[in-house]
Amino acid sequence: MSESGSLLTWSDILAEDASEPPAPPEPVSAAELASFLAGRMCHDFISPASAIVSGVDLLEDPAAADMREDAMKLIEASAKKLVALLAFSRVAFGGSSTAESFDVRELHKLTLGVFEHVRAELDWAVAPEQVSKPAARALLNLAQIGASALPTGGVARLAAERRGGAFLMSMEAEGPRARLRPEALAGLKGEPLTEGLSGHWVQAYYLHALLKGAGGGVDSQIAENKVILRARCPDAA
Repeated sequence: MSESGSLLTWSDILAEDASEPPAPPEPVSAAELASFLAGRMCHDFISPASAIVSGVDLLEDPAAADMREDAMKLIEASAKKLVALLAFSRVAFGGSSTAESFDVRELHKLTLGVFEHVRAELDWAVAPEQVSKPAARALLNLAQIGASALPTGGVARLAAERRGGAFLMSMEAEGPRARLRPEALAGLKGEPLTEGLSGHWVQAYYLHALLKGAGGGVDSQIAENKVILRARCPDAA
């Protein structure tokens, strides 16, 4: 209906269809994207780093001698989490090496390191043994987005295969309250951040930009207690 309450005629609808489509969203600049990614990684790293400092403070506190064992456990667990996140982020977001292909076993190991510190479980079903650098980064980001989509636990199943000259990936996150935040959905569509948490948006936007730059793309599907992402890129491994 129009604003006056009258029914739209076929002429009105055809006239709207013939009008120019809306302009695509303006791409985020490289500097802005780098800034958002840096903020995201700092947010991920600060929690275990702060926990290590807290553990050291307990060890140095004479009044907390009875908590020495707890302090050591805190330091050990937090150090392992920080190392896992650093190793993962180095490949997922950074130029970890000059290699143009990655061993899937190493990617699996990096992903398991992150999933040891979240509530979700990982079901890894990636068949190829070697993948290109864009595909490797896409796989890691798909996995971490899957973990984020399961705040109360569940299973994130990551699968990939080669078919018809393309590398096809899927991430199915299933569990209670499985969801993607609106800003993450916007990022997957290549839309700029307007509101919400930048950390959830930037990883989704980065995945979109990464795959688009490689000649591929990513799609999402949301159902009750389930989030599905399907991605594709040219097979260059």
